[in-house]
Amino acid sequence: MSDTQRQSLYGEVTARIIAELEEGCVPWAQPWDAMLCPCAMPQNAGTGRSYSGINVLILWSAAAELGFGSQKWLTYRQAVKAGGHVRRGERGTVVCYADRFTPKDEAEKARSEDREARTLAFLKRFTVFNVNQCEGLPEAMTAGAVLADPVLAVEAADEVIRGSGADFRIGGGEAFYAPVQDFVQVPPQAAFHAPIDWYRTALHELGHWTGHGSRLKRDQSGRFGSSAYGKEELVA
Repeated sequence: MSDTQRQSLYGEVTARIIAELEEGCVPWAQPWDAMLCPCAMPQNAGTGRSYSGINVLILWSAAAELGFGSQKWLTYRQAVKAGGHVRRGERGTVVCYADRFTPKDEAEKARSEDREARTLAFLKRFTVFNVNQCEGLPEAMTAGAVLADPVLAVEAADEVIRGSGADFRIGGGEAFYAPVQDFVQVPPQAAFHAPIDWYRTALHELGHWTGHGSRLKRDQSGRFGSSAYGKEELVA
């Protein structure tokens, strides 16, 4: 990678952090309460290795911004190699890998001069996709972190959630329904101060799920504070 490309990558990461600070977000703070929500560090779903350094901030930020319920990531090739694929139209997240290496000529010269070989720094960029952006992956790759048993189990409500057939994801630090991707996400029950509030929240978001264009086809285009938004909230 040339010096210009390296500076460009540094600049992209720096600009992203500054933009989040200006919006009042602290990007190096984990976007959930680790004491209440046993979420994992970002890791590569193919190798099992955890990401480190600036990549942790980048992937935490991407997962929070895009509403992913998992912290497992793959390159496009890794997804294909695993028997799956990245869904069409999905955009990846750029991470970087920094290391040092010794050129072959330098190693040979150092041996002849009986000295330590000089190493050169290098930086590469990779595009990774969250497993939530992929299809056809083995269950072992897509399975979420093992969570503690729920504090409260309401069989009738659990039956409604299962019976809906919704893409219902547990994880992250926010509860929402994503109309475009058509999935519901809620934090794990352990993150709620009152366990019953998990069910209240889950069923509320499932109420929004019913309004999708392929189901009841309600107007879900309203922004916060608008009449359309208020009507949809009343329905939910």
